[in-house]
Amino acid sequence: MLTLKIISPEREVLSEKVDLVELPGSQGRFEVLRDHAPLVSSLDEGVIRYVIGNQSHEIPSQAGFVEVRNNVVTVCIG
Repeated sequence: MLTLKIISPEREVLSEKVDLVELPGSQGRFEVLRDHAPLVSSLDEGVIRYVIGNQSHEIPSQAGFVEVRNNVVTVCIG
């Protein structure tokens, strides 16, 4: 499992245990799974998709950046 945290300057938007996250990277969409290598990437405006079990969820997002470290995906959006 991964922990997905989505934050904005005003509030925490989401904090969930998830199986995978798909993000709108500035160089194209990419997926993060458990034990992913650490990374920091910029994000374009688009849709963040995440999966919990058999359920897929989508959240529209503004541009921002993401940090992946120790099975925690932290998304900071404007």
